[in-house]
Amino acid sequence: MLNKVNAIPEVDSFNVAMDIEDIDYLQLYTGNAKQSVYYLCKLFGFRLKAYSGLETGNRETCSYVLEQGDIRLLISSAYSGNHPISECIKNCGEGVRDIAFRVGDVEKVFHEAVLKGATVIQEPSVETDEFGIYKKAVIGTFGSTVHTLVESKNYEGCFAPGFKELHDNYEPAFTGLTRIDHLGICVENMRKWTSFYEEVLGFSFVNEFKKGEVSSNNSSLMTKVVQNGTERVKFPIIEPAEGSRKSQIQEFLDYNGGAGVQHIALLTDNIIETVDTLQTNGIDFLYTPDAYYKMLEERIGNIDETIEELNKYNILADRDEEGYLLQIFGYPVSDRPTLFFEIIQRKGSKGFGNGNIRALFESVERVQEQRGNL
Repeated sequence: MLNKVNAIPEVDSFNVAMDIEDIDYLQLYTGNAKQSVYYLCKLFGFRLKAYSGLETGNRETCSYVLEQGDIRLLISSAYSGNHPISECIKNCGEGVRDIAFRVGDVEKVFHEAVLKGATVIQEPSVETDEFGIYKKAVIGTFGSTVHTLVESKNYEGCFAPGFKELHDNYEPAFTGLTRIDHLGICVENMRKWTSFYEEVLGFSFVNEFKKGEVSSNNSSLMTKVVQNGTERVKFPIIEPAEGSRKSQIQEFLDYNGGAGVQHIALLTDNIIETVDTLQTNGIDFLYTPDAYYKMLEERIGNIDETIEELNKYNILADRDEEGYLLQIFGYPVSDRPTLFFEIIQRKGSKGFGNGNIRALFESVERVQEQRGNL
């Protein structure tokens, strides 16, 4: 049995960004959670961890918790077409609607954020069951997205009150995905939302890419990167820049009905093995022309992998003053050209592959043209 009581606020001055420890989970809204879970387990190697639905007394929504490494996804659908989840899917399509933060003190983070201008979605509350105490609160952010603030240090259950532990007999192929590296966020007003994360949640500015620095012959974008105090939460915040044709960012905004999470970048320690397994599982990645690899060694210098291996798997490479990174981008996971996954491996680099943006834009534009959206 769950017990809910209002939390008593206690506010003093402290660093919100440092108290945000990491991403606790990403909640994805979908029209059929069971099918989405099968897709993510079969193709990406996630494992079932917990469940909430009719069998647990939840009469409104069905949710599955998936885990792999430090990555945790909450896949949710509604039983009614009138539920807010169903309305959100109707307007925005399937995708990430909650970026939940693990925090040290929910009341402090919530009240400090609200004091600085955050929108209140849900006041702090405490839920208890036989596994302990689970605290949470919710604030609004870009588009229809929210941030649930989670304090679970005194909770030992499988996920949260109302969930039961769930396992199946399926043994997915090991894909080597370890954690969420970053989330690419598309917005109409980059300055507004970078200011939100800096001023309201105490994130710090990391880097900026201006129009012309990241572009193709047809389109371009502008990006500012912010991160929290532990440097485990990283958001490249992206705005479309004016170009001769519609950019991939504007295409996302059109089909998502506004701002949202465009891509989830998943970290691996061996991108070649990971991509090989994902392709065997059935994942398709964007194609990169052979011409890209003819100039790659001259641009990036010595790396551990061979150019032939990268070419074979269409993996991109970029270098900065701290090292290099390897990355590859998938196709949208639903019929709307919105959310997709990126796979990334870091060999010292803390960048985001801005040297690859032209190659990425050209790859996406080839697909955009097929969709009639370029």
